[in-house]
Amino acid sequence: MFSKLMPKEGKFFDLFNAHAELVVKGGHQLAALVADVGQGAEAVARHTKAIDETETRADKITHDTVSLLHTVFNTPLNRDEIHQLIGRMDDILDLIQDVAESMYLYDIRRVTEETRRLSDISVSCCERVKTAVSLLSNMDNAQAILQTCQEIDQLESDADRVMRQGMAKLFREEEDVRQIIKLRSLYELLESVTDRCEDVANIIEGIVLENS
Repeated sequence: MFSKLMPKEGKFFDLFNAHAELVVKGGHQLAALVADVGQGAEAVARHTKAIDETETRADKITHDTVSLLHTVFNTPLNRDEIHQLIGRMDDILDLIQDVAESMYLYDIRRVTEETRRLSDISVSCCERVKTAVSLLSNMDNAQAILQTCQEIDQLESDADRVMRQGMAKLFREEEDVRQIIKLRSLYELLESVTDRCEDVANIIEGIVLENS
């Protein structure tokens, strides 16, 4: 079905793919930020600025997608599905930006192994979001898309487990109350990045089941 509409309204998929590229870029920028926390406030500020710029570019794509939605008659997906998909993808980068800004504002100078693991899982989720989105224009890819969505679901479960382990370790071993507050918030934000990726996976899964 999609192939018949693609020549006329394929730009929606171009916009989805462009946004997904930025989601991956933001994920890798977040991992670089976490890796460089020990380098000082200047390094954190530099990474935070880069993430802000990526999020701004993604906002522009979201705006262009919604604008296009209001100017065309035939769309390759249900209009609500298009709106939800681009909106939930944008939420991923919003959360990544929140993580970066929190690390800067909280003046976090050291991170735990759980923080690094959560950032790595976030990157993996972002990469799979990009994979699922890139396959979406052709329903011959239905099984591959559903498999990718299942992988995102599993990664979100992994992140939830790492967050719980990190919380338990934090409250047992950390004596600085301020550090507990900072890291608890950081864990929750990082886990929320994977939640937003799972939201995208759920939307894509629904699109595939409806149209394949």
